Amino acid sequence: MKTTLRTCLAAAACLMAVVGAQAQDFPSKPIRIVMGFPAGGPLDQHARLLSDRLQTELGQPIIMDYKPGAGGTLGAQDVMKAPADGHTLMIANTGVMVINPAIYPKLPYQTLRDFTPIARTAMQPLALLVSNSMPAKTLPELISYAKANPGKVNFGSAGNGGISHLVPEMLKSAAGIDMMHIPYKGSAPAFTDLIGGQVQFMAESIPQAAAYHKQNKVRALAVTSKERNPALPEVPTAIESGLKGFEVVGFYGFLAPAGTPKPVVDRLSKAFQKVMENPELRERMVSQGANPDFMGADTFAKFLAGEMPRWADAVKQSGTKMD
Repeated sequence: MKTTLRTCLAAAACLMAVVGAQAQDFPSKPIRIVMGFPAGGPLDQHARLLSDRLQTELGQPIIMDYKPGAGGTLGAQDVMKAPADGHTLMIANTGVMVINPAIYPKLPYQTLRDFTPIARTAMQPLALLVSNSMPAKTLPELISYAKANPGKVNFGSAGNGGISHLVPEMLKSAAGIDMMHIPYKGSAPAFTDLIGGQVQFMAESIPQAAAYHKQNKVRALAVTSKERNPALPEVPTAIESGLKGFEVVGFYGFLAPAGTPKPVVDRLSKAFQKVMENPELRERMVSQGANPDFMGADTFAKFLAGEMPRWADAVKQSGTKMD
């Protein structure tokens, strides 16, 4: 037994030495960031903005690798199977991290089982919008109108199971109202019908929402963040409008394969934190519609654990399931 114990202790010591050496040498080659969506979208812009400075901080090139498909699932699978050495990361949004696991019963990954959270980098609030044909000028007025006309308010979304679908479902539950969902193939056609009055309500990310609101094409009633948004300073929050605790925002973050050594995780997390302290970068993030909001690895993991049941409840309420 003593010999077995000494052997186990020696093996553990060797393993710790190997992990320590890996962390000390990290990064030893270019870092690959996997993007599960096509190039050019908001998530891609966010990743590129950070990677430009991240490669300076880490001393290695950052390579963007696009693996679009299945709502980000193909990219997630690629990262899940990659070596857990910190040289492969995934940039992900709310959908990939917390909505997909609730919508797809046969999803090949589980976020907190198959990935190691590295850093949350941004929050993405939405605006609650109505068509100009609607009489409601405030969120309480919209709620009163919907209660007086159950099932007669249609809301458009960019598609089933996305954040623009689930936030109105959360609103329905919080306010006790009934609205009909009309899914579109993307936000552009949904906006067209909102402007035209074919749908009366929509929840959408701030940049597009603010642009159409300022052009008087739609009316912004509230934002879903805890505080007012600089792009819509005159628009109150949903909480200010009487919906207690209604803070619902999307978020961006970076994850590594499960089993990535803690010293490597800490090195990456601190690098992201350092990069996000740059005032110019923070300003550019806001202009892209993402509020800078850093969380380190451990805090981000706890945040995800709290968000997953919340979004799972929204998916259950919506009745959305996909193969």
